[in-house]
Amino acid sequence: MRVNRETLSKALRAAVPKSLPVCVSFLFLALSYGVLMGTKGFSFVWPMCMSAFIFTGSMEFVTVNLLLSAFNPIAAFLLAIMIGARHIFYGISMLGKYRNMGVKKFYLIYGLCDETFAVNSGAKIPQGVDHGWFYCFVTLLNQFYWVLGATLGGLLGERLSSLNTNGLEFILTGLFVVVFLDQWMSSERKSHMAALLGIVIPVICLTLTGSWFPRWSSCSCCSLRCGGIWMISNRRMGRMQEQARMRVWTR
Repeated sequence: MRVNRETLSKALRAAVPKSLPVCVSFLFLALSYGVLMGTKGFSFVWPMCMSAFIFTGSMEFVTVNLLLSAFNPIAAFLLAIMIGARHIFYGISMLGKYRNMGVKKFYLIYGLCDETFAVNSGAKIPQGVDHGWFYCFVTLLNQFYWVLGATLGGLLGERLSSLNTNGLEFILTGLFVVVFLDQWMSSERKSHMAALLGIVIPVICLTLTGSWFPRWSSCSCCSLRCGGIWMISNRRMGRMQEQARMRVWTR
């Protein structure tokens, strides 16, 4: 089916403003990742390709050390699964929005990341804009920002090979701390159950397993559990709101 150029133009114009906040954060984070790769001796081609095909920021930072350590594909595979496990819940919650998207659905699934999920799940799409192409452009723009930042960072890092990058990887941890605090302060639920579990579960895992079990796996298991709790609580809240609306209408 041929797509009208005006349809694409409207969707792109609607998607750009929604993706600009992601652009700012992605360029900075991806630039840091590219610089880290460059200072470790990798060509800019590595962060460019990894950001395009892996497209999981936390896993890309972890991959830097994996590439420099002994070859262990099983450990890398398990880490990738555990770090990306939270996307299971993202995907489930987006099933309704991505229904009947045709071939676009495959790219929407591939390009779904934290920030794209945040934009597409809560976006108020203007009237007359095709929803499928809006979601597609938001996903494409976000990935473009990330690949651009990583490539520029890789080019810069090649020229800063003597730069001391100790602690640079902490920028991702800093991002998650900021997101955590923002969610805590903006949450309408006073119990903060999911957030508290996100603190308690990693502490328990690290205490029980010690240094022999990768720290990333503990944090990923935490994300998996908290993501499930968040999704279930949101669905339950949605059902309660729907029931309340139905009771109002029937009065």
